[in-house]
Amino acid sequence: MQVTKSKTQPAPITDIADVQATPDTRRLPIDKVGIKDIRHPVVVKDRSQGVQHTIANFNMYVELPHNFKGTHMSRFVEILNAHDMEISVESFRDILAEMAERLEAETGHIEMAFPYFINKAAPVSGVKAMMDYQVTFLGEIKKGRYTMTIRVVVPVTSLCPCSKEISERGAHNQRSHVTLTVRTNTFVWVEDLIDLVEDQASCELFGLLKRPDEKHVTERAYDNPKFVEDMVRDVAAQLNKDDRIDAFVVESENFESIHNHSAYAMIKKDKAVGPRA
Repeated sequence: MQVTKSKTQPAPITDIADVQATPDTRRLPIDKVGIKDIRHPVVVKDRSQGVQHTIANFNMYVELPHNFKGTHMSRFVEILNAHDMEISVESFRDILAEMAERLEAETGHIEMAFPYFINKAAPVSGVKAMMDYQVTFLGEIKKGRYTMTIRVVVPVTSLCPCSKEISERGAHNQRSHVTLTVRTNTFVWVEDLIDLVEDQASCELFGLLKRPDEKHVTERAYDNPKFVEDMVRDVAAQLNKDDRIDAFVVESENFESIHNHSAYAMIKKDKAVGPRA
């Protein structure tokens, strides 16, 4: 008689060593430890459409006390996946608090960077095309206190006042990136920040232009020349008047069309500190 041997099932694992939680004797705390550049779908409020679905790159960090060897990297991913598609401005704070709690950290940071799209109409013909802007939400929780800042990179046109003044025909212009980082005391639309920057440029950019539009934006820039210094000062002046903004950094980088370098300027201000002398 043939005897059939039964397959032996491995015994269930009930206890696995948690190496990350073992003590460390070097007495060196780590300011930030976590994961970088993980992509996840998100939902962002849209001033015209209600909501906008996009893909964000996340950086997630916590502070690690000196007595722990490591943090639990898998928990960062678990937290993101637990929220599925419901990651938004409203849930951003909750995710940050949950991350700090689950990883037993007093301090936590999340950076959520994503492309944001606006369907813009050309100034004369009215034809529409998408413009994309790079937006980042930066959140920090420290001993229970939460802060959040918004960063948006706005591409614009700048035309050189010096070139216009000294030239008999025309003036050189360039595409500029104005980076605006703000800490707010209430909800602010991403579009509000973009509008504020574009209104101060020599001219805003568009995804699609017909010939009448091209004539319009060329003449608009020529009539509104701006140095890189003008750009940051004009944007900062508008931010100073906006009571929703508690602190800001405005930067402008002009990708020069007649030089092999960029021009750069920056202004930063915390309104609680007051003006500089």
